[in-house]
Amino acid sequence: MALMSGMSRCILFAFACLVASPSARALDCDVLVYGGTPAGFCAAVGAARAGASVVLLEPTQHVGGVNTGGLCFSDSNQTVRAALGGLFEEWHLRIEKDYHDRGVTLPYEVTVKDHRPWTYEPKVSAKVTRDLLAEAGVNVIVGHPFKSVERDGAKLTAIVTEADAYHAKVFVDATYEGDLMAAANVSWTIGREGRAEFGESLAGKRYPKNPMPINGRDENGNPLPLVTTTDAGPEEAGDKNVMVYSFRLCLTSNAANRIPFPTPDHYDPTRFELVRRYYAEEKRPILAWDLYPLPGGKVDANNGIGKQFSMGLVGGCNGWSEGDDVKRSVMWEAHRQYTLELYHFLTTDPSVPEKLRGELAAYGLCKDEFPESNHWSPQLYVREGRRMRGAYVYTEDDVLRQHEKADSIGISSFPIDSHDCQRVAREDGTVINEGTIFPVRMKDRRHGFPSQVPYRAITPKAAECSNLLVPVALSATHVAYSSIRVEPTWMMIGQSAGIAAALAAKDGVSVQELPYETLRQELLAQKQVLDLPVLPELPPAGPQSIDPAGLPGVILDDAKAELAGAWDSSANFKPYVGSGYLHDGKRGDGQSVATFRFKAPRSGGYELRMAYSPHETRAKKVPIKIQSGGLETVIIVDQTQSLQAGEAFRSVGKATLSAEGESVITIRNEGTEGFVIFDALQLIELKE
Repeated sequence: MALMSGMSRCILFAFACLVASPSARALDCDVLVYGGTPAGFCAAVGAARAGASVVLLEPTQHVGGVNTGGLCFSDSNQTVRAALGGLFEEWHLRIEKDYHDRGVTLPYEVTVKDHRPWTYEPKVSAKVTRDLLAEAGVNVIVGHPFKSVERDGAKLTAIVTEADAYHAKVFVDATYEGDLMAAANVSWTIGREGRAEFGESLAGKRYPKNPMPINGRDENGNPLPLVTTTDAGPEEAGDKNVMVYSFRLCLTSNAANRIPFPTPDHYDPTRFELVRRYYAEEKRPILAWDLYPLPGGKVDANNGIGKQFSMGLVGGCNGWSEGDDVKRSVMWEAHRQYTLELYHFLTTDPSVPEKLRGELAAYGLCKDEFPESNHWSPQLYVREGRRMRGAYVYTEDDVLRQHEKADSIGISSFPIDSHDCQRVAREDGTVINEGTIFPVRMKDRRHGFPSQVPYRAITPKAAECSNLLVPVALSATHVAYSSIRVEPTWMMIGQSAGIAAALAAKDGVSVQELPYETLRQELLAQKQVLDLPVLPELPPAGPQSIDPAGLPGVILDDAKAELAGAWDSSANFKPYVGSGYLHDGKRGDGQSVATFRFKAPRSGGYELRMAYSPHETRAKKVPIKIQSGGLETVIIVDQTQSLQAGEAFRSVGKATLSAEGESVITIRNEGTEGFVIFDALQLIELKE
């Protein structure tokens, strides 16, 4: 049975009109790329620009993977985004130009490598992707999964489909699942390693989330639906579980463009009894889906990594990569059904707080997105599939410590970031999610640490296959893959793989024997970034907190605030003032309030400065109200805005204070979207 990298061929997708079906004859080319993922289309363009004749063979009707299938938020390391060049940057520049040419102003500039996310609509990213492939002269063929492969010793010679045999000198497996690699009998693994196998501290089982004080069993003692196991296995051991899959849905609350969310074919409310029990116990309920703002009045709906229940069907993805097209079609539909039922539950069930029901119910599908698939995303987000065991295994050590590689093909810098793998009903009457690795930062880098990806990690062992490159299902452990698994990194590695394939085909050498210096020169010619960036100096070692007693002006640290509502303490982002900082858990309910009462040293004007950790997930409209001497001033703070290098505070406004009587400053999360961070305030007297 043919393997596929998406759902069944019977559904028509957005790229169906890209090319016609091939004629029934053998097709020869220099480079054949199998899989139209972000790595796949970049590999095809990179190879074509290096002078190769290229066929991009996509088993479904959809080209672009999640980049054109609903993921509209660039998961790149904003701190060192300049290290991602090549087609990643060009693709975004073209997206920016498309909007600019239509008179649409975006909230970012691609040439400005700041912290703001680069967002876009799926229809725009699809257009840009089609244009890139067409301009490069890539022969794109969709809807043709392979049936078998032909090989001569260690060389692949052809991919055989129902329609034809596709011959090439060099092949690139760019599928999310590693289908071609597996068919070529290249060594691979799936799931998670144990801690001892590669000496990885983050391997094995992971329990960063708090256990939920809810019973995960029914009256007969059987696990409830959405529980995957009652025994997660030894903490130090690996297993065959992969991180959760979900859809990235493009939604809108704009009535003119909104289509009501589809009604599920069937809805079983008992399926969500576990979620119902969770809401009955949760004291600080939040929206279960992450919603990222997009141009065009839309949002990108994503599985919330920090949430107990979200868009991901925990456990529902196991077996996807190893399955045939029929099994994957069934699993694709199971994920869709879960998403539809979950939306229905979250918007109608009385156990869900009314505010949250209304917030999510405001959103529907977009009339102007994915018309060929009834406005539903055609691409399931396959976050992790097979992983090759190639010439070099990329591990936790490469991500966190050993960053330099002599055969660099690009820079990876996203943090180690795995979603849930299991949901466990424990004997103590609690339920806990297992498998998440929250973003792990090296030396307090807030978005990960840049490291060079070696060419050897995308090459099989020479004895197994001499003319295949694997940029997505590359040779890495689960822990390291959790850092490298994001689309910008795949785009970078894919382009480099395509260039290497073109050069190996041109020179008639195996991919393992391709001289690195030859490859490096062509990578640089195509504007890839290969060398580690020079980063700002890190804060000094130690606790990295700032003593408020040593700061000038009036310092109002969070430890001295009167608190109302729910606030969570944290010390993850450093440096911070005092012993840590507070955040509202992204609730935006107006109930989290911090109040300071103090006496100004002198009457007059003051500059108000705020300490917080900037990030794109922070709230952009944090209200600060200052009351003094009968005057009231309201200042709105955008906490996504960066601080000056070396500064703990950012100037956010001015206010007039009276030395007569008490002054009051109030911070609250009313009407906010994103995390409200509260570390400290500083008031500096203005000189006349």
